[in-house]
Amino acid sequence: MLIVVDHPLVKVHIATLRHKDTGVDQFRHTLTAISRLVAYPVLEELEVQAIEVPTPLAMAQGFRLTKEPILVPVLRAGLGMVEGFRDVIPSAVVSHLGMYRDHATLKPVRYYTNFPDRKGDHPFLLLDPMLATGGSAVDALNYLKENGARNIRLVSVIAAPEGVQQVEALHGDVPIYTAQLDDHLNENGYIIPGLGDAGDRQFGTL
Repeated sequence: MLIVVDHPLVKVHIATLRHKDTGVDQFRHTLTAISRLVAYPVLEELEVQAIEVPTPLAMAQGFRLTKEPILVPVLRAGLGMVEGFRDVIPSAVVSHLGMYRDHATLKPVRYYTNFPDRKGDHPFLLLDPMLATGGSAVDALNYLKENGARNIRLVSVIAAPEGVQQVEALHGDVPIYTAQLDDHLNENGYIIPGLGDAGDRQFGTL
């Protein structure tokens, strides 16, 4: 299931990310701002439990999370989404997943994993700004499920129809959240119109 986060501020921030003259600092700041906005609909179904909270005047009913979510940024571009989500939910655990795309085959290559033990029943948020071919997302979802994750949401900023179709075909139980569904992929597997390479643009390695 694809959920496109339709919000005026998200649209404004997307335009900033797309612009070829947006500098590294502004790109990183804007990616964090979008992630913060997208976090709210992504997290709206988190389970909470009732607790008692002492105020200065009396006891009041409050709530706490039943299970804190696990953020799984796909290195390196996914790192740019972590701060926005942790602004919203500071208690979130961060579990990194290192992958890169082989430019010759366009296939994902996994080089680092850090799955949190005994937390497979927690909600997992797979963070990657670009959902292009879907190859990396499918491989990442395979890894998470193989290690026991059962409640997973895939979160991107820009998605291509080809990537969405690939994830839905192989992981139909995983909802896909994105801020923008773009037109198509070019012959090199890049999203059009897209915003270029999200990793290079936020870390200045152009």
